[in-house]
Amino acid sequence: MSDYFAHPSAIVDEGAVVGTGTRIWHFCHIMPGAVIGERCNLGQNVVVMPGTRVGDNVKIQNNVSVYQGVVLEDDVFCGPSCVFTNVSNPRSHVSRRAEYEATLVRRGATLGANATVVCGATLGRFCFVGAGAVVTKDVKDFALVVGNPARQVGWMCRCGERLRLKDGRGACARCGAGYVEEGGELLPR
Repeated sequence: MSDYFAHPSAIVDEGAVVGTGTRIWHFCHIMPGAVIGERCNLGQNVVVMPGTRVGDNVKIQNNVSVYQGVVLEDDVFCGPSCVFTNVSNPRSHVSRRAEYEATLVRRGATLGANATVVCGATLGRFCFVGAGAVVTKDVKDFALVVGNPARQVGWMCRCGERLRLKDGRGACARCGAGYVEEGGELLPR
């Protein structure tokens, strides 16, 4: 008896590691060598490939494929149909398996619906990628990025609210957490 839930239509291959309390829903495929933490929720039609790591309390919404080379740290949210890549210049007739590039999504990051993350990028802690954005380079901690290519348009609190800073300082209107902007970075205070 496993200590996680997998819907009868889901496939969890031998050699996959799935943490306690994780829920895997309809038509998912967890491949050998995939590591998924505790208390995660994988929506319908999610694929987690070999060589990936998914931290604790990660939410992966419907229709997301987590390809080899992708690491999702704890508390990451992947919106419906967001996309990861692992090869910069794919060709069907050319094998690029030795050229997979790593993608790191740091703790607490949110990726909106239909966001695309081009491989090789690091998405910072508690950053927020707007729906449909195309991330082609690293994203700073707490940054709010939107568009194609994604560009920073503001800062987000760790609780998920957009911050309004004045003279490089501010507090979250929802949770009261304070922040200061220094040298192009946002720091909790």
